[in-house]
Formats: sequence, C-alpha cells, structure tokens
Amino acid sequence: MTGITTLLTSLGGPLGPLIATGLLGVLLILAALPFLLQRRTDPLDRLRARKSQPETAEPTSAALRVGGRNDKLARFSTFLEPQDATEYSAARLKLLQAGYRGKNAVRVFHFAQFALGIALLILGLLYALTTSAGAEPSMQSMILYTLGPGALGYLAPRYWVTRRQQERKDEIVRGFPDSLDMMLVCVEAGQSLDQSITRVAKEIRAGFPALADEYDMVAHETKAGKDKSIVLRDMSERAGVTDISSFVTVLIQSATFGTSIADALRVFSDEMRDKRVMRAEEKANTLPTKMTLATMMLTVPPLLIILLGPSVNMIIETFSQLGV
Repeated sequence: MTGITTLLTSLGGPLGPLIATGLLGVLLILAALPFLLQRRTDPLDRLRARKSQPETAEPTSAALRVGGRNDKLARFSTFLEPQDATEYSAARLKLLQAGYRGKNAVRVFHFAQFALGIALLILGLLYALTTSAGAEPSMQSMILYTLGPGALGYLAPRYWVTRRQQERKDEIVRGFPDSLDMMLVCVEAGQSLDQSITRVAKEIRAGFPALADEYDMVAHETKAGKDKSIVLRDMSERAGVTDISSFVTVLIQSATFGTSIADALRVFSDEMRDKRVMRAEEKANTLPTKMTLATMMLTVPPLLIILLGPSVNMIIETFSQLGV
C-alpha cells in the first residue's frame, strides 16, 4: 500500500491518491450507466411479440415477475433480479419470511442495495475530499472513507431483512400455542377448520399480526379453491418455523387417515404448551450464567475497595512518615 501511495504521489503530486480514488469512483459509475440506460422496449413491439406467440404458450418465469404498469424498475429486471431460478426462489422465500410479499420485493431489495451502495460511496468520496482539502491524504484514509460507506450501504438492506425475518419468526413462535388453544375451542364448538382459522386470525391480530397474516392467507387461498394440503405447506414455508411445519404435518395426516381434527389439535396444543414452558425454563437456566460477569464487575471492585481501602491508606501514610 505504501508503494502504491508513493507511485501515485510521484505521478500526480500530493493529490495523486485523491485523484486516483475519484477516477475509480467515476469508472464505477460509468460501468453501471449502461445497465441503467438500457433502451426501453416499445409497447407496440411487445404487443406484436405477444400476438405472434401461440395462445397456448405457457408464460415464462420472467413474464411472471413483471409488476404493474406503474413499476418503474421493470426495465432493470435483468440487472436487479437473479436470473437463476434457484437463487431467485431463495431470495423470494427469504423476503416472504421477513414479511415482504410484494411481487417486486426481490427487485426492490436489490435496487436498495445498489442505490445505497452507490449513494454512500459518493458521500464518502465527498467527505474525503472535504476533510483532506489543503493536506495530503493517505491511501488508507481514502479507502476507509470511500469503500467503507459503500460496503455499509450495500450490506444494510441484507441486515435489515435478516433482522426482520428473525423477529417475525420469534413472534410466530410466541403466538402459536395460544392460537392452537383458540383453534381447538372453535373446532370443539362446532366450527369447521377453515372457519376456526378465520376466527383465530381475527382474534390474535392485535397481539401477533404476523401469525394472523399467515392464517388470513390460508383462509383466502382455501376460499379461492386451492388444495388445502398445498395451502398448508405454503404456510409452513412462508413461516419458516419448525412448530408450524409439525402442525401442518399433523393436519395433513389427520385429513388423510380420517381421524378427528379436534383430538389431533388437543394433543398438539398440549405439546406446544409444554414446549413453551421448556423454552421459558431454558432461558431462566441461562440467566445466572449471563449475570455472573455483570455480578463480578459490579460487586467485586466495590468490595475490594471497602476491604482493602483502609489498609492501603494506612500503608501509604506509614511510608510517607518514614520518608520513603
């Protein structure tokens, strides 16, 4: 790094590293411009292409990703979305588990990464130019002020989505045992499973909106005519919680073998209550270990001061009287 700094200083003078960093940022922006300035397809050309296709042709995966007419990022879909079906499905599932169900969620997520990365990179470059005015900046400071904010802006949306995903899973885990108890009450009162899910979603929305949204989605998809087993499996994938997957398996097996749904819900709700108690006991058992360090830091130093303070003071006075 010192050799590079020396070379740039010899070529461009004291501002050589600064000029090189600015040129690097400009090159990055110019490299991104061709993707941003892609020619928009003429609507008449799209209409002719659609008419030329046979009516029985199945829609492609790219066509299924296209949003509404007001989607401003549709022209950049090839740049903002993964073209591999596996990567796109993984990104889509992660955003679904975080609560972002929009059709263009993957596109907006990657656009946020790109936009924040470029914006913070430019702001970092401007800050470096402002702070180094009249002085010779070092290469380390230039890299820190420019690439650091750019990397932070690129990783910030990913961190936000991961945090939202974990918070949503925790909320579903907390509210799931109570929802099972309410569902069991509704089923034993004579309501069907679909009516019970709708009623439970309405009752728990104030405390657990994420779980209520999942139940509402199940109710709407069932009313639309979708197969119930597929609907339940989709719910387990969207939730990403082991308890939901076990619940879906129990309901599917109960419907397959013709057993009573009320009995299955009663047994499963008892297990979920026991599991919630075990989680609480586990957290309570780890609490003393977590408090050990804080207890030592807040208790031992004052205790040593109280016990050893007078002795230390007496020793200091003795040495001062002896002239040492």
